Amino acid sequence: MNYEDDDSTITSQSSLDPHTTTTEDVAEIPANQPMTEQPLATLLAEFLNKNYLDAIREMCAANKEAIDIEYNDLIANENIKEHLDANAELFIDSLSEALKKVTLQYFPNYLNIKSVLYGHIIGLPVIEEIRALRNEHLNRLIRITGVVTKRHQLQSKVKIAYFTCTACKAVTGPYKVETNLKVTCFECQNGSKMILNAPRSHYEDVQKIVVQEMPGTVPAGSLPRSREVVLFGDLIDRVKPGDEIDLCGLYRNVSLQQKNVSFPVFHTQIQACGLLHKKATKTENIDFKKMAADQNILTKLINSFAPSIYGYKNIKVALLLALVGGCRKEKEQMVLRGDINVLLLGDPSTAKSQFLRFVQSVAERGVLATGQGASAVGLTATVKRDHESKEWVLEGGALVLGDKGVVCIDEFDKINEVDRVAIHEAMEQQSISICKAGIVASLHARCSVVAAANPIRGNYTKNLSFSQNVNLSDPIISRFDILCVIRDEIDEKNDRELARRIIRNHFSEDESEDEGSGDRLSLNTLKAYLSYAKNNFSPTISEFNLSKLTQLYMDLRKHSMHSGIPITVRLIESVVRISEGFAKLRLSHTVENEDVEMAIKVALESFLSAQKYGIGQNLRKKFTKYLETDDDLLLWILKKMIHENDLINMQYNRNGSIKLDEYARRVKKNKINGSVDEFVGGERFKEEGFILTDGIIKYR
Repeated sequence: MNYEDDDSTITSQSSLDPHTTTTEDVAEIPANQPMTEQPLATLLAEFLNKNYLDAIREMCAANKEAIDIEYNDLIANENIKEHLDANAELFIDSLSEALKKVTLQYFPNYLNIKSVLYGHIIGLPVIEEIRALRNEHLNRLIRITGVVTKRHQLQSKVKIAYFTCTACKAVTGPYKVETNLKVTCFECQNGSKMILNAPRSHYEDVQKIVVQEMPGTVPAGSLPRSREVVLFGDLIDRVKPGDEIDLCGLYRNVSLQQKNVSFPVFHTQIQACGLLHKKATKTENIDFKKMAADQNILTKLINSFAPSIYGYKNIKVALLLALVGGCRKEKEQMVLRGDINVLLLGDPSTAKSQFLRFVQSVAERGVLATGQGASAVGLTATVKRDHESKEWVLEGGALVLGDKGVVCIDEFDKINEVDRVAIHEAMEQQSISICKAGIVASLHARCSVVAAANPIRGNYTKNLSFSQNVNLSDPIISRFDILCVIRDEIDEKNDRELARRIIRNHFSEDESEDEGSGDRLSLNTLKAYLSYAKNNFSPTISEFNLSKLTQLYMDLRKHSMHSGIPITVRLIESVVRISEGFAKLRLSHTVENEDVEMAIKVALESFLSAQKYGIGQNLRKKFTKYLETDDDLLLWILKKMIHENDLINMQYNRNGSIKLDEYARRVKKNKINGSVDEFVGGERFKEEGFILTDGIIKYR
């Protein structure tokens, strides 16, 4: 059952019991003073008649109860602006009355369909930070943005109250329920108890939610702040935990009515008068399309991703794929997830945590959690009892707050096994089911999970399989599309370049001094590009490529009995998602053959890296046709020959180099079809740091 869409999970309660309510929570409305000032209501009616007549007709045609009104349209009229600044609460009530008046002019019987109409004010020019709300904002219209973390059940609140005297049975009222003045009977005036006259009183539906600061906007070292928001009318049930919203409302204080206090105690809440789902920032699409037309766009994206971390090209590709994801498919009530899950397993000091933090910073919506500080309810969802209303409230965890984004979990192996089982449903079905305290609900968790874990023995042991190196069960491992093993291996050339990069990061304040910085995108551009690719493209795959994937699955299943991880249908689904991810990175609506080939290579590298070293090497030879292009094989032989020469030349203190004709003979001996001349004259040869001088190949 979907919680946010099913009304059967919502109960209606009266906030005041007619048999137990006293008269301490109401204020009398004087009989000689109307609830709204007639001049203001008339002024607003003229404004609506002139500017929002079409919107009112559309509202009535759709049987709705509210229209959206732009704040800038209101303040364009100086008289309206003065009223709004003087008393925002009275203004909101008058706007509702004016809307009702104009509607009845053209649709006299519309109140039989909707008894209350609302004018939602949207588009305030200034967005306030939740943590910056202070006393000067009280009783004023404000605008905030944030993520919904909690949603209460619907309640029926007494708006206008009538009371009956228990002694003389006289009825007094109306009273507007807002302050704590006492009510007495004007007939007998003997101080008798007054009880609520429920049939004559007027009610309105209300719902409370809690809005928290966006994860990416919280200052370092601070806890995220939140505010309680009260929803009315058609705003009820419009949002659910995990939604990002843009909210306009009246910031007001409410008495806590605590006893035994020597001074008044208040808490603040926002009375919503306009709500929109927060949308991605609009960007110049044409610029992205020009960028995607570059044949080296994938290389640019890799160079731009965590540029302070040297190397790890395969890891960066996997994380880029997780950020854009594949395509979610829904057919005949069967849902196939499109998000790509990635698991990083590696030796200490291999930048795993830095990768996660960069993913969080560049994701459109990123949530970061750690294994030591995470529990099942903190990651999924929980039901709590509200301390004020005493009702059970559904509160979302990290996977719910990360809906349509990325959730990064560091120290994934440190999560308790019982807690880790709780996220199985979220990682595959992308939903979280709750059945507690009479609440049966399902929350969305449509997010990619990027997790990092450490090997059991401290360092990754090549002679053991992936599952033997990490404290994770096979069911949870199979839910990750890409497994990345990061080994801290000794390599003279890589170690030299890594040391140079680290020293340059410490001593150079200008990142433009780094080599290749001209071939990078800025952080904001990278974030906007990935967001555009994720939200605007749903590439489709051809029948030819599907047959290729079928053959790959059959070959993998044939060798799965010796593997370190089981081969299930999830692997072939992963390849499809990765193919769609590569197409999205190119901003393409079609999955091309090159996307499928790269996806197969990524999936196979993930599979082979999870094997014992010996088994992995044997399987690599059998799957060479899927793994390597001619350039890959030529590069592999070249690096191997350079490494062999290095071992010899180190004894004589000489620089490693090989002759071109010796390299050509080795290529011919290994029966590789690629052209040596084309390879040494191409971009790949230069990108890898090799130079050719007078028939001698050297490493720069």
